[in-house]
Amino acid sequence: MRAAGILPGIKVDMGPQPLAGFPGEVVTEGLDGLRQRLAEYVRLGAQFAKWRAVIHIGDDMPSSTCIEANNHALARYAALCQEAGIVPVVEPEVLMDGEHDIGVCYEVTEAVLRSLFASLYEHNVMLEGTILKASMVIPGKDCDEQVDVEEVAEATVRCLKSTVPALLPGIVFLSGGQSDEQSTAHLNAMNQIGPHPWPLSFSYGRAMQQAALKLWSKDMQGKYAEAQKTVAQRARENGLAALGQWRSGG
Repeated sequence: MRAAGILPGIKVDMGPQPLAGFPGEVVTEGLDGLRQRLAEYVRLGAQFAKWRAVIHIGDDMPSSTCIEANNHALARYAALCQEAGIVPVVEPEVLMDGEHDIGVCYEVTEAVLRSLFASLYEHNVMLEGTILKASMVIPGKDCDEQVDVEEVAEATVRCLKSTVPALLPGIVFLSGGQSDEQSTAHLNAMNQIGPHPWPLSFSYGRAMQQAALKLWSKDMQGKYAEAQKTVAQRARENGLAALGQWRSGG
């Protein structure tokens, strides 16, 4: 992997659990024993780690308690990663589930990111050695008022510029349930309205894999090579979007 320029990393959180006293909200667990686990991961060659917090938007959600609890855990995780000598990827995901509009998503995302960087500062996390995996500012899946690509790009960049310190070395986006083309188009549009204080790139799961998985679901053996080509094509498309050079249908 290293010979091919691929750096290995590992997800180290244990997933979200219900936040006691706050129905419908969750906090990510996994700090117990993390120092020892990180030492073992470093021994095995890990160069970075990832921790995901989950923020729901709904009636009276998210609460400030939920935001602070998740960001406190993210900051402790990040500090432990840097102590172990690996790069922390911090991922406070604001979910797309719900009927909220883009304005509500902006307000929540801004509050989450302000709290996150305050927590990182309080825990002496070196921002120059940290990567943010961010949600885009986008309406909920069930919102009646969907917006165009340019509005998502503008709102996301504006939110990031108001909350993320310029010394952060990079921001990568999660797709969060967007379609393949949506996730690529939004990233491309953001990079076209640059320059920005930090590189904007991608860390997509479903938006990279779902087209290939559809092929495999029909015929895993017979469609193997075609699925590989599909993943490679999605990687090329998103690579171009990270430069602001992607063209739909190109």
